[in-house]
Amino acid sequence: MAINNPYATYQNNSVNTSTPGELTLMLYNGCLKFIEQGRRALEAGDIEAKNTAIQKAQAIISELMVTLDKSVPVSENMLILYEFANSRLIDGNIQNDAALFSEAADIITEFRDTWKQVIQINRQKQYANVDEI
Repeated sequence: MAINNPYATYQNNSVNTSTPGELTLMLYNGCLKFIEQGRRALEAGDIEAKNTAIQKAQAIISELMVTLDKSVPVSENMLILYEFANSRLIDGNIQNDAALFSEAADIITEFRDTWKQVIQINRQKQYANVDEI
């Protein structure tokens, strides 16, 4: 018998009903969450948990890199920053250096904050167009 988990149901529904822009925002937030988990695990001396969390953050960055629209000129610069953030995570994981995790988190935070603004601007435009109808 399956136990009904309302939180899991909510998460599943939020992913299934989100726009591509909102899904990208979720990826940024998830990446930051895993970087923070890795940093905390490192501070606690739990190297296995640190490694697992950082690998999850790296997987998200890899997904962001793969899904970049290469036809947009800014994507080349974004790819370079994603690669740099990923290299900081790799080096931080190998060297057990939380400062390198922070460097990666700073880059991802900038992307996330910018993406949030883009979503808000698009919503405002969308609602402005609805009001005109």
